Amino acid sequence: MIELWLIEFLKGIGRFFLHPLFYYLAGLAVVVGYLRIKRERQAFHTRVFDIFHELRALLPVGVLIGLAISVLTIGIGIVIPFGTIVLIGLATVILSLTLKLRWISPAYSLGLAFFAVIFLANLKSESKLLQQIIEDVKATGLPALALLLAMLVIAEGILIYKNGSTGTSPQIEKSKRGLPVGSHLAQRLWIVPVFLVLPGEVLTTQFEWWPLFSINGGEYTLLLVPFGIGFHNKVVGMLPAEGIRFIGKRVIALGIVVSIVAVSSLWYPILAIISVTVALLGREGIAIHHRLTDDSLPVIFSKKEQGLMVLGLIPQSPAEKMGLQVGEIITKVNSLSVKTESDFYESLQKNRAYCKLEILDTNGEVRFVQRALYNGEHHELGILFVHDQKKWDSEAV
Repeated sequence: MIELWLIEFLKGIGRFFLHPLFYYLAGLAVVVGYLRIKRERQAFHTRVFDIFHELRALLPVGVLIGLAISVLTIGIGIVIPFGTIVLIGLATVILSLTLKLRWISPAYSLGLAFFAVIFLANLKSESKLLQQIIEDVKATGLPALALLLAMLVIAEGILIYKNGSTGTSPQIEKSKRGLPVGSHLAQRLWIVPVFLVLPGEVLTTQFEWWPLFSINGGEYTLLLVPFGIGFHNKVVGMLPAEGIRFIGKRVIALGIVVSIVAVSSLWYPILAIISVTVALLGREGIAIHHRLTDDSLPVIFSKKEQGLMVLGLIPQSPAEKMGLQVGEIITKVNSLSVKTESDFYESLQKNRAYCKLEILDTNGEVRFVQRALYNGEHHELGILFVHDQKKWDSEAV
């Protein structure tokens, strides 16, 4: 039996790389990266991260989480028909067409598929393939689908908390008073690969070569399914890490609540509908609450009287190697006080081979960083600031 399962796991991994959704999500990550670069060049005349920044985060961080969910789904005995997996994939693609990654949340994609399952149960089609999928969908256990959604919502929260604030993209926009201020946009797209047990009959109807295994007289197959999880959030009134981790905690809490209701649906099936509804309303509520809370706070990335706040850092630049952090304030450059970008660059030119910075960190404590500068390195240290008003006006013309 162990050898049989091992062979099926290996086959399931191979099928993962045949799944069209895997390549669709990879392409979407590149498109999102391209649009981000256009926005960064417009604001700073340079890109911050390369076009593959989002693509590199697509798979690695979700693998362990997907493995944990796989163990739970197989251990609990959750069986998801092939037609339902097709619906989840279609829902993911439809929601992604907005290019707003926040809609690629399990609460939305699996929630949409969940209610589509209920709707399709009363339909008929003249197409043999579509009718087979409809019949397959009718066999979907709603509590099983609700449990899968709950686990993926918890996975979303963990990914947001651990990885959502990594490599956020700085932006410049106008405040309500028409002044240039900074913000950070977190955009992440993850793939969480999950092994699901599928009834074998449907697959062999369409694909006679598909391998199966038997348990208690029933035929099943394992399929490694790429579930897409997206995150899109702008932070104006908080530091990126602080604001985004707060969202992650709330999504994890929502996932736990949904899980409790979904587990109860095993005895009271009507609770499956309630659990999915809670997931949909709760996820949207978290997004709206954070937006209102963030908007009510003073803009954090704005002009400061005591120096220049670091809005962003170009990767591998001298500033990043010196250990500067987003949100820190540079008060002196080469022992000269600075309040504007012009002050910063003029002070930097006082010594082209070396620089010493006095920093006020995010805890309000003073520290010093210094470093030799070499030929070919970024002449502005690779620090991004909120533009001065005059510079903003000239670029806006």
